[in-house]
Amino acid sequence: MRCIVIVKANQDTEAGVMPSTERLAAMGKYNEDLVKAGVMLAGEGLHPSSRGARVRFDGSQRTVTDGPFAETKELIAGFWLWQVKSMAEAIEWLKRAPFDAGVEVEIRPVFEAEDFGDKFTDALREQEASLRAQINDRQ
Repeated sequence: MRCIVIVKANQDTEAGVMPSTERLAAMGKYNEDLVKAGVMLAGEGLHPSSRGARVRFDGSQRTVTDGPFAETKELIAGFWLWQVKSMAEAIEWLKRAPFDAGVEVEIRPVFEAEDFGDKFTDALREQEASLRAQINDRQ
């Protein structure tokens, strides 16, 4: 199963406080372990919400709101995309992450084609496969 591991923002990440060299080294080692184990598919840190925007959809209307956004508990500071056998395996990997006290991280499974059942027709599967192939060709 694939899962996204969402690192929640806090006051420091929203203020743009950069991690120390030691913290970067510890996270680099952790990411190296994830890659060696075949778990990590992708992972990135995100700039503060002050550098972002939100788009709200209401029928044909689109409303753009520039950051920063007030509720840090709803914001994301970074993410990983992992390939694991189970949620239990993802949790075990996450427990090893070198985070300080107070950091909150959420793990959520990514939808796979089979999750959509009959609604995901052969034509839609072919389209999805074609798009993924195009993405892989660019990398």
